Amino acid sequence: MKRIYGRRTKDFALRIVRMFTILPKTAEAQVLRRQVLRCGTSVGANYREAYRARSKAEFIANECDELTAIFVTILRRSKGV
Repeated sequence: MKRIYGRRTKDFALRIVRMFTILPKTAEAQVLRRQVLRCGTSVGANYREAYRARSKAEFIANECDELTAIFVTILRRSKGV
């Protein structure tokens, strides 16, 4: 059951990346595009961090590693890299 959430959060992040590419590129929309991209992709990263940590201390210590890993995965799957 828990794996379903991980897959769903990754899929959500990929949909956000695709949406980001089709939104208008006006100055006003740029602010919202970037904010939506940050928020939408952080859901999967936050889930992954919480799921993999065995303790609060480990969660804090591994935060940057997990964030980097999920964003690299999202970039690969969205064909951004």
